[in-house]
Amino acid sequence: MKKLFLLALACVGFVATSNAQEISENAIGLRLGDSKGFGAEVTYQRAVFETNRIEIDLGIKDSRHYDGFKLAGIYQWVWNIDGGFNWYAGPGAGFGAYKHYKYKEYYGQRDSFVFLSGNVGIEYKFDFPLLLSFDVRPEFGLGDERYDNDDLDFDVGISARYTF
Repeated sequence: MKKLFLLALACVGFVATSNAQEISENAIGLRLGDSKGFGAEVTYQRAVFETNRIEIDLGIKDSRHYDGFKLAGIYQWVWNIDGGFNWYAGPGAGFGAYKHYKYKEYYGQRDSFVFLSGNVGIEYKFDFPLLLSFDVRPEFGLGDERYDNDDLDFDVGISARYTF
């Protein structure tokens, strides 16, 4: 808890000292990746201030042990590195629902859970309406331990978005 407080304090400090840059008003695209299998997400970003935005991701997750979907919402602070390069970070939360295939006794059972997340990434905005990014999203599941969704996962992804 102490580390989380210090991380939040550091983020507020970065926001207070960051230089203003222009981020896209809207961006929509596809995010590929996952922590325990492969997943594709439809991703939408909406600027809320000059250097802040909200990201909403809805994805299908697939692995050897489960199939399902996840919905994530993330608030991001964006800082310019140089030219079209930015880095971003922020907190988030989400919801997931899976059908399990991992253990014989849970085969075919369905489970839903919520999770808390963070997001850190780097992006490049081209002169034409394309935004490419790479990010890491640690997710702390608040689900049932028997379905293995009550732990910390690191969701790594790459994204391509159309900006408008």
